[in-house]
Amino acid sequence: MILATPEDRPAIEAFLTKHVATSMFPLSNLRLHGMTGGHPRAMRFWVRWEAGKIADLMPVSEEGYLFPQCPTAPWGQVKAVMTGASVKGMLGDARQIATLRSVLGLLEQGGLDDEEPLYELALRDLIVPDCAGFTLRPLADAPRDLIISWRHAYLKEVLPMPGEDQARKAMDDVESYIAADTHRALYEGGMPVAMTGFNAVLPEAVQIGAVYTPPSDRSRGLARRAVAMHLQEAAQNGVTSAILFAASPQACKAYEAIGFARIGDYTILVYETPQVIYG
Repeated sequence: MILATPEDRPAIEAFLTKHVATSMFPLSNLRLHGMTGGHPRAMRFWVRWEAGKIADLMPVSEEGYLFPQCPTAPWGQVKAVMTGASVKGMLGDARQIATLRSVLGLLEQGGLDDEEPLYELALRDLIVPDCAGFTLRPLADAPRDLIISWRHAYLKEVLPMPGEDQARKAMDDVESYIAADTHRALYEGGMPVAMTGFNAVLPEAVQIGAVYTPPSDRSRGLARRAVAMHLQEAAQNGVTSAILFAASPQACKAYEAIGFARIGDYTILVYETPQVIYG
């Protein structure tokens, strides 16, 4: 594998787009922050070329996340180029992550170490439930304290990271969602009852994240309504597909009810303390 240059970017984007269901984070990071550094999510790429085309790709963010996209499993080459690197976490296809963490010697369990069902939906096949009486509004319109409390509860329930100041992160997350206009609140009448959002956005695809319904309002179909209405909005803006990974059997049922089909498994691995790869 060799380190990619900015001139390789069109080929890299085409390769990641071909594998978009497990490449939303690196592709979104690349389009937002580029390859020249200066931002925690700026990307660099190790590439294995074959007959003038990319066969395998190892995307690495500046803050130390790995997003393997290696269909031919060249793990020896990956180990060679990554030796000495400090790794904060790995996200991607569960089978690739399982092999990679063993090859790299990163066997310690992460502060967050989840394998979740991976789903995809062509938006032309979206099934929209009855949404009479419900509206979807920008997160900025909702009471800020309420949304922050929901995000805090979500972090504790779904993304528990040892040592993280979850209250601070909840506030920071909500501010970033509002600034980027990527999240929405579902209202029943005049009352906000659920939240949904996109954690990676491309012109052609979105990845759903941060879906939350307070415990007192669960089992009422609110999450599926919120997600479906947000995807309707995305489709009107030209998006053609959606990706997500589900955190629970209940979430799987909600997403399958609006047309999502399971296509694999996705691993989210984040270390509490960055791990160094040794040769």
